Amino acid sequence: MTAPPAGPRPRPRAALAMSPDAASAVLGPESLTALADLCDLAPLPALDDLTTPRARAVLAGVDLLVTGWGCPPLDADVLRAAPRLRAVVHTAGSVRGHVTDACWERGIEVSSAAAANAVPVAEYTLAMILLTGKRVLETAREHRASRTAPDWLRTPRTVGNHHRTVGILSASLIGRRVIELLRPHDFEVLLHDPYVDAGEAAELGVELVGPAELFRRGDTVSVHTPLLPGTRHLVGRDLIDSMRPDAVLINTARGAVVDQDALTDAVLAGRIRAVLDVTDPEPLPPGHPLWRCDNVLLTPHLAGSQGNEWRRLADLALSEIARWTSGEGFRHPVRRERLAFLA
Repeated sequence: MTAPPAGPRPRPRAALAMSPDAASAVLGPESLTALADLCDLAPLPALDDLTTPRARAVLAGVDLLVTGWGCPPLDADVLRAAPRLRAVVHTAGSVRGHVTDACWERGIEVSSAAAANAVPVAEYTLAMILLTGKRVLETAREHRASRTAPDWLRTPRTVGNHHRTVGILSASLIGRRVIELLRPHDFEVLLHDPYVDAGEAAELGVELVGPAELFRRGDTVSVHTPLLPGTRHLVGRDLIDSMRPDAVLINTARGAVVDQDALTDAVLAGRIRAVLDVTDPEPLPPGHPLWRCDNVLLTPHLAGSQGNEWRRLADLALSEIARWTSGEGFRHPVRRERLAFLA
């Protein structure tokens, strides 16, 4: 792996490689001005097709690509057209869709705003843990229908967040952030992650358990596992069927990590509840039974950065570019050897 240079670099030439919509959403006028202060920025629009004559002319002189949603793969053909390219700074989370083996073989340095994108996903997860613990959505629906005051002294003891058990599946960037956000609350937190040992679990303040115990004991289980060949349907029927009655499954990772047919059977039977920000496919077909299931909350992949949260992505990317141009190296590098553990 190529080590970062010891001193400041000459002023680099940079270009945006992403869909024009992503560029206008994530990189507002202030961000573009800040980027232009750091680099000689190729004129807009952003490059979303790296095979056109315009793209090839830009790539010929570029040292740095600022990528985002809609960036085409940076394959060997693209890299041949970009002989000076030395770094890629991604303004979103996963780089798996565009950073190829050819990039690593060339020694290109890669950074990602995954840490910034983890923040709103973890916040969404915390909110859903708290809301489902109080059965807010169901109670609000019943209140709207009855328009009467319930007898709150008859509330079941299963309702509430005092000493509730929360299971976290995978200590990813987002999983770790959720664990951090859970600390001020009165939860018992379980973790399953085969790459976390007992010492690290103690530092995180969680109880390390196997997957069967995580699902059997959790009042809420939150999935934060990246979708990889080995994690497809990782949350299978046996684990789902082992969940305690009225437990909640939250998935903000990828829909295919969960066996959706098994989950559908469980929620339709009324045994468990679910909060699904991701499904397989996205969106579900209009006739899918999950649309009609009252004990499932479906949201359209909104947990990640949206609206004013895009500024956090831009700010992290700009910080990384400033570090790279000064010769400090990235604070949030993506390492080839860690790709197997990343979304």
